[in-house]
Amino acid sequence: MALDTPTTARTRLATSGARAATLEVFGEADRNDRRFNSLFKALLLMLMSIAILAVTAIVLWAIARGWPRLGMDLLTQGPSTVNPGGAGFRTAIFGTLWVIGGVILLIVPLGVGAAVYLEEYADGTKWWNRVIELNIQNLAGVPSIVFGILGLAFIVRGPLSLGPVAAAGSLTIALLVLPTVILASREAIRAVPPSIREGSLALGATEWQTIRRQTLPAAVPGILTGVILSIARAVGEAAPLLLVGAVTFVTFDPQPFSGGYSVLPVQIYSYATRPQEDFKVLAIAGVVVMLVIVVVMNSFAIWLRNRYENKV
Repeated sequence: MALDTPTTARTRLATSGARAATLEVFGEADRNDRRFNSLFKALLLMLMSIAILAVTAIVLWAIARGWPRLGMDLLTQGPSTVNPGGAGFRTAIFGTLWVIGGVILLIVPLGVGAAVYLEEYADGTKWWNRVIELNIQNLAGVPSIVFGILGLAFIVRGPLSLGPVAAAGSLTIALLVLPTVILASREAIRAVPPSIREGSLALGATEWQTIRRQTLPAAVPGILTGVILSIARAVGEAAPLLLVGAVTFVTFDPQPFSGGYSVLPVQIYSYATRPQEDFKVLAIAGVVVMLVIVVVMNSFAIWLRNRYENKV
């Protein structure tokens, strides 16, 4: 962490004094700005409160509707098309964990590595680096179903020919969320103060040592924020996985590279579309299970991020 030198302190005092002198000259305009800022802040807080209340109401409604099925049977029983009372989400939970685990193993090293290259090594004047940056920004806005078609053509079939397995789902979803991780990681690395790099280089460290021991540890909180957002999106994706083999009825516990698999969003959708009311209650209980999984994974990532923030 950069030391607060006397020169830096004097500079801060000088800028604060210059700002205070300017605000004194334009005091009336500043009061109007403060009123507008307060009004805008109050509007934002009101809208945020409405959104939080709406989400809370939906979650409470889901818990109340799905309460009759919330229990260990929901986690230990497999799917069923005829017996909603004995059906559960065991195979879908295993499939979701395999897919999301593979996504994390892929997006963290690839996303961070690409961000480090683009921010620390890439020459922005070279055409291929500009093409890479343009493609990353464009891929972040591509619909998820397009990645499903890509996964079907090149991962399930085509060159890789993995078949409809959980590993194919992990690769497809990783491609979907990788641009978000790269963009968030780049912003986190870019936000590291230049004085940290300059101080490390001045002490004789190489560029890679500076990146590994100074820049990346300081950027970890921001990088984990991008990973958290990506995982939250990945857990809820269903459309691309339907194209790469996530079927709705799997009676065995899936494996990464063999057999079929299912995931929670697909299984929930399958139960919700059935006409029996008991299946709809089961689907709502599955939504609660998926929310719990997302909250647990995000809580761990947030704890990890806060741990690194305290170290920096």
